Amino acid sequence: MIARIRKMFSRLWGDEDGSFAMEFMLIFPVYLALLGMSLELSLITLRHTMLERGLDIAVRDIRLGTGTAPKHDEIKATICDQTLIIANCNKNLRLEMMPTDIRSLGGLPDGTDCTDQEEPTKPVRQFTPGQQNQLMLLRACVKYDPLFPTWRLGRALDTDSSGQAAIVSMTAFVQEPL
Repeated sequence: MIARIRKMFSRLWGDEDGSFAMEFMLIFPVYLALLGMSLELSLITLRHTMLERGLDIAVRDIRLGTGTAPKHDEIKATICDQTLIIANCNKNLRLEMMPTDIRSLGGLPDGTDCTDQEEPTKPVRQFTPGQQNQLMLLRACVKYDPLFPTWRLGRALDTDSSGQAAIVSMTAFVQEPL
């Protein structure tokens, strides 16, 4: 009995038919997962870079402007004009701006609240234009839908109840005098 089992296994052990298919079945899912996660990560990086760029351009316009106080909707429109890859930017972007003392540098409060599709629209959180020569902090938060929300990287993202993840960007600038 044992000799018969040994003979059957030795015959299968020497057979190399289908070895490539077996190797493909073992490696392909790992390769596909890495490809999907790299695509997801590249889109996250691209969205964040575009948000940073839009925020930098908006702040540059404020600094080099005529000295008039910036308005929330104008800054939001400038940022959204520059962030081409973020879907529904005007709807999903939330801005917060406040002056801070350069000597104590209190910063913005913790807990960024971005828009949430399931909740009613919230009013502007805090948006104070500031005075001349005053240090201003500006924070932008935008929500997006992950490309592969059920894959490993998509599950690792902090998402809200509607499944959207947030990208937060912050900058500081000084209100130039007239």
